[in-house]
Amino acid sequence: MKKRNKISYWILSITIITATIISCNKKYEGDENSIEVIRNANNNGTYSKTKLDSLQAINLITTQKVQDLLDLSALYTSGNKDTEIDSVIYTQMQAHFLSKDSSNLTPLLKEMDSLKVKFAKVSKLTTSKTVKEKDTLDFANFDVEYYDNKRTYLTTVNRKAQFTLKASPVKFQKEFKFYFTNFYKKDYDTIKTTKPAN
Repeated sequence: MKKRNKISYWILSITIITATIISCNKKYEGDENSIEVIRNANNNGTYSKTKLDSLQAINLITTQKVQDLLDLSALYTSGNKDTEIDSVIYTQMQAHFLSKDSSNLTPLLKEMDSLKVKFAKVSKLTTSKTVKEKDTLDFANFDVEYYDNKRTYLTTVNRKAQFTLKASPVKFQKEFKFYFTNFYKKDYDTIKTTKPAN
């Protein structure tokens, strides 16, 4: 009986150690960052009111916009930051913001630079609306998995971004364009009343 327990103990131990090693070796399985990212992540798209009529649709659009910005940022931080293509990438990143202030990108680029991030993947994104005085503010809360140039997992961070859907009439139809107003900033502590997004 003791021999059987000992064998079970060793099998269980080996299984746990193997599972731990496998989970530590998590690899990035997404697409390679390339010129296609720059071409497709230009934030030129508009969305009709019918496309924005559900929480699921807003979450899907917001996830895509966050992923676009993360992909562009990973490309930018892994480059020299002084070439013509780097300039194009930076312009594309700024196009995701309502104001073209360079401080919008500073916290994100600093974090990615310090961790030597080559790939990033957004997950668990949820949106919410917060009432502050007479304004309704839209927020996205999400996790970001960071990977290095060997596609090896680095870390997961939880981040918050504020966004807005700005009216942008196209061919006399009411359309909306997506912009971030804040990204990776932690200045939301004074907001008290929170309700789920519609």
